[in-house]
Amino acid sequence: MPIRKTQDTSAALLYSSRRRGLVSRVIGSVPRFFTLLEAESLLPQVERLVRTLIKLKKEYETADAELSHINQRIALTGGMSLPRDEVQQIRTHKDTSANGMKAAVENIQEMGCQLKDIETGLVDFPTLYRGEEVYLCWKLGESSIGFWHHVKDGFRGRQPIDSEFLANHGSG
Repeated sequence: MPIRKTQDTSAALLYSSRRRGLVSRVIGSVPRFFTLLEAESLLPQVERLVRTLIKLKKEYETADAELSHINQRIALTGGMSLPRDEVQQIRTHKDTSANGMKAAVENIQEMGCQLKDIETGLVDFPTLYRGEEVYLCWKLGESSIGFWHHVKDGFRGRQPIDSEFLANHGSG
């Protein structure tokens, strides 16, 4: 009998969110607006969480692939005996990874940040520029926050932070 795939809601949320290109903020939360200094002070924490999230996502995908491979072997052999201990260990690892991913996303959201893309480690920090909500934009691998963009423009609309932006932005 084939292994039943468990549907982990946190993993499903992350994968469905990734397909949309973003991971939504906690529903009903009031947006927090950052100054550049406040956002940059969070970068070490955010970077650690993003790196953890990427690592756990890889572990989740590996466990999922292993379970799929076992399912295929069972189907091809017409119902060989199930390696129950191995399957349980893989399922446990998959669930642990999914729970860790969920916790990392929640931690990022609780800080007031918006995780936009897991693979690239793209994170936005809401701020105000000339009274309008915009995002300070940071990507894993960047040493500091050097860009911002309008909400509607997204990553493609990134602009360098310059003296004019600094003079006209704030936390509200």
